[in-house]
Amino acid sequence: MTEVIVTPQIGEERDKSSIKRLSFLGVSGSSLVALLVCWVFVIFDGYDLIVYGTVQTSLAREWNLTNTTLGTIGSTAFLGMALGAIFIGRISDLVGRKKAVLLSVVILSVFTVCCAFAPNPWFFGGLRFVAGLGLGGLVPSVNALTAEVAPRRTMSAWATLMMSGVPLGGSLAALLGTGVVPSHPEWGWRIMFLVAVIPLAVGIPLAMKYLPKDLKPDANKKAAVPESSGFKDLLGSKYRTISLWFALATFVTLFAWYGLGTWLPRLMETAGYDLGAALLFTLALNIGAIIGSGLTAWAGDRFGPLQAGIIAAFIAGVALCSLLVMPPVWAVYLILICAGVGTHGSQILIIAAIANGYPGSLRGTALGWALGTGRIGAVVAPQLAGLFLGWGFGVNSNFILFGFSALLSSFLMFLVLRKQLK
Repeated sequence: MTEVIVTPQIGEERDKSSIKRLSFLGVSGSSLVALLVCWVFVIFDGYDLIVYGTVQTSLAREWNLTNTTLGTIGSTAFLGMALGAIFIGRISDLVGRKKAVLLSVVILSVFTVCCAFAPNPWFFGGLRFVAGLGLGGLVPSVNALTAEVAPRRTMSAWATLMMSGVPLGGSLAALLGTGVVPSHPEWGWRIMFLVAVIPLAVGIPLAMKYLPKDLKPDANKKAAVPESSGFKDLLGSKYRTISLWFALATFVTLFAWYGLGTWLPRLMETAGYDLGAALLFTLALNIGAIIGSGLTAWAGDRFGPLQAGIIAAFIAGVALCSLLVMPPVWAVYLILICAGVGTHGSQILIIAAIANGYPGSLRGTALGWALGTGRIGAVVAPQLAGLFLGWGFGVNSNFILFGFSALLSSFLMFLVLRKQLK
């Protein structure tokens, strides 16, 4: 008989062999590709978080909005994020990480693109709320997946790398905004939201191919707690105290980070800078967050995520409070870089601490709980900052709010650490 060789299979096997040779931070092969796809999704998550801050002035001009109304609209996405983190985080524990990640990305992308065609501010705010559900669900689902794929010894590094996508996306929004937003009086700001079609068109097919199909909490390990564990177990006697401290620490950290991300361009314009300079200040904040991602990866693995987080949050609080003395422009850039290092870095370290502090069947629920309840801080921050400006308290009132929030985050992480060491 004549032996038949199907040549396309050779190419396929070569592709698979190439993927298997890939290795980084203890993860290799298709698992590494899956994590990199998730990292790209987090980049667009970060883009979507900052994009509203880059278009606030355009929205205020087109729809004649006050600072208070801008704050209310800014809060709608964060309210959606709070709900999405809690419920999609739980869904990821019940049906697997892949379905939760795909669901989050589809919701985020579709409704962000729809924002480009919003006819009025209230329709726009409603679309931002629904997009926020996807925003909120993505981070706990991705981090739960990461915690199960990455080795424990490099968990802090992987959590940090994954969340470095947030400031990378924010930097992309700030850079793109400097050229795109002023380019057209009506469509400039709308184009910023059309960018969200990329993860939908490119990312989803890659995720469907490479994300593990049957990845569920500890699927190949013995679960440390019963399969039915959920919010009841999370807030039971064993985990109640630590879960509440984590939620409070996340609340004040996200209050500072998302408050700055939403209002910094507008604050700097109010202080007398033009739009281009104001967006560069936002870029400095996100560059600091990127730098902080690397520093916190090293510090988290070397000293522990909570120990490093205490220092990072303290640095951010001191940096933001130093803006009250009206430093020169060059110093403002350095201060905002330090603020980015501390606020974003401490949140990454809190996520790493949570991922390591709960069993697999509770991990997605715990991350969703902390990020969901904590994101109430992200809901409150834009609204409260807008009210303070509307009441005539001035720009410095916002820096006091965000600075003291970062200092409180440092104190709360100290309480969590003391509880764990007992």
